[in-house]
Amino acid sequence: MQTTWKGTISFGLVSIPVHLYSATKEHDVPLHQVHAKDGGRVRMKRYCEQEEREVPYAEIAKGYESPDGRTVTLTDDDLADLPLPSKKIIDVLAFVDEGEIDPLMFSKAYYVGVADKAASKPYALLRDALVDSGQIAVTKIALRSRESPAVLRVHDGTLVLQTCIWPDEVRPAAGIAPEEDITVRPQELKMARSLMETLSEDFDLDQLHDDYQQALQQVIEARLQGVEVPHEEEAGEAPDNVIDLMEALRSSLRKAKDAHPGRSAAEEAEEAEEVAETEPAEEAAVEKPAPRKRAAAVAKTTTGDTAKKSTSTRSSTSRKSATTKPTATRRSTATKSTATKSTATKSTATKKSTATKTAAAKSTAKAATKSTTRKSATPRKAS
Repeated sequence: MQTTWKGTISFGLVSIPVHLYSATKEHDVPLHQVHAKDGGRVRMKRYCEQEEREVPYAEIAKGYESPDGRTVTLTDDDLADLPLPSKKIIDVLAFVDEGEIDPLMFSKAYYVGVADKAASKPYALLRDALVDSGQIAVTKIALRSRESPAVLRVHDGTLVLQTCIWPDEVRPAAGIAPEEDITVRPQELKMARSLMETLSEDFDLDQLHDDYQQALQQVIEARLQGVEVPHEEEAGEAPDNVIDLMEALRSSLRKAKDAHPGRSAAEEAEEAEEVAETEPAEEAAVEKPAPRKRAAAVAKTTTGDTAKKSTSTRSSTSRKSATTKPTATRRSTATKSTATKSTATKSTATKKSTATKTAAAKSTAKAATKSTTRKSATPRKAS
């Protein structure tokens, strides 16, 4: 791997000699400018306006034109002698949480390697301290005649220097997002979360590939072989005006489910239940209100009808109540009277039964007495 920069990390009184290596690469297909008529290569020549001739690269220098039209020429020696401490030193300024640096500021990444074996111990010390604290180091560095802020962080056990842009180089986002007050209903938010979870299942970032590069390579191969250029079906244009947001979310969720067939039955049943819960609320929300005049008339008529129904209900209830009370009283009195008669009947029957038994007992006693008297009055025969 080719070395991009050589210098030292200054960590307090600790110095770590390091080399920087480019951590990323782009896989663009190299295309040149050619003459469309005959395919001839078009080259950019360095042309001097003063001498009206082409000049070699060795005679090229950097220049600055002032607002009044004057030009100042700066040579490589001028740029090399700049009083800039960060030319060969990565000075650690502070340690902060990674969340304090907006990813919008991140630029290019470089792997940090040691320049010699003596730097291995302090290199490991800084790396382990960053891992243990969960923080990143804020630094400054000068690369290619430009000084920029940078951060040191750990990736796969290796220190990484990530250059950044200056905070005042980040443009404000004011006026870009919708400024009107927009209310997102809980049903819409719940449906969006379900869609997010479905799309995130089994996602592998390593499976992403450059479709544009592959398609361009196919066209180039077809041109080289003199065959017809392959054409794919054009994808349908996305709608530019979403009228029914919930319906769009439901359709997106169904499409995402079809693209993830490995889902369990329990998960599908749970999401189906969530969709069913959101449908009634959405249907109620999209009902159109009646015009004002008509709505007022309907409101008055409804109020009148309600009042009449309420009066009629009260009257009917009152009549029913009045009719029910005497009837209930009569039924209660009749029940009590019947119970009393039944008790009296039982009492009379008991008395009659007792009297009958008493009379029978007396009659038996009288009969026994008479029999005894008769036996006593009959004379005995002489022997």
